[in-house]
Amino acid sequence: MPSVLEILKLSSEFLAKREVESPRLQSELMLAHILQMPRLKLYLNFETALDTSQVDQMRALVRRRGQREPLQHLLGTTSFCGLEIKTTSAALIPRPETELLAEKAWTWLKGRSVPRFLDFGTGTGCIAIAVLKNALESRGIALDISTSALALATENTESHQLSDRLDLVLGSGFEALDSALRFDLIISNPPYIPTAEIATLQIEVKDHDPLSALDGGADGLDFYRMLAMEATARLQPKGRLMLEFGDGQANALSEIFLQHNWIVESVDLDYSQRERILLVTPA
Repeated sequence: MPSVLEILKLSSEFLAKREVESPRLQSELMLAHILQMPRLKLYLNFETALDTSQVDQMRALVRRRGQREPLQHLLGTTSFCGLEIKTTSAALIPRPETELLAEKAWTWLKGRSVPRFLDFGTGTGCIAIAVLKNALESRGIALDISTSALALATENTESHQLSDRLDLVLGSGFEALDSALRFDLIISNPPYIPTAEIATLQIEVKDHDPLSALDGGADGLDFYRMLAMEATARLQPKGRLMLEFGDGQANALSEIFLQHNWIVESVDLDYSQRERILLVTPA
């Protein structure tokens, strides 16, 4: 049977030929998952021989990754703000830049007396869960149009023992909520890819993330127009709207909200210094 080092070498070469990014790292993560050990501990066990079952499991995962199935789906989870979030094809895989949106949200909510927020289009539930874990007085509602995404968000909410502070609602918009509900903060990472660009995305994205979580209409801004028109009525006085958006959309997005009588407080950068998060308040 091959050793840990040998299987990593073979797997990395296989993935590299199929143009998978970071083939060695991805191989290490898959093998660490199979062996149920931290990735760095593999380096202390390079000479350890794998058994037949472990080799078969690794080959199966590497084959699927070579077909460009996302690593997060193969492992079944991903880390988001240091929290383990279950991932499936039912919802968009959480991205690192969205951690910044969650952090800004919980930072703003901290210190307020029992603040209430809405996570509009919750997907896996990662944003709402991260906010609740860090703004301990907050309560939230997570809304999504997808039954399967909401089931996944429910699983994640229960695994983090937050069901008493987060209500999950199935629906396509504000009309799914009690008309009397008002929020201190509305957070959203809505679909923002222009329809014509979806075919150009990485295979891992276009073939494995749900289309409804990607397609933002002809210019990618359909959901922002809806939020600009409807969100004001759902905010408490001095409430705030925080949104993630796509590359190159900042100016058009700011103009949409200005036209609907919002004040653009800031446009913040992501880890790669690209404009990524919009903060607005009603005028």
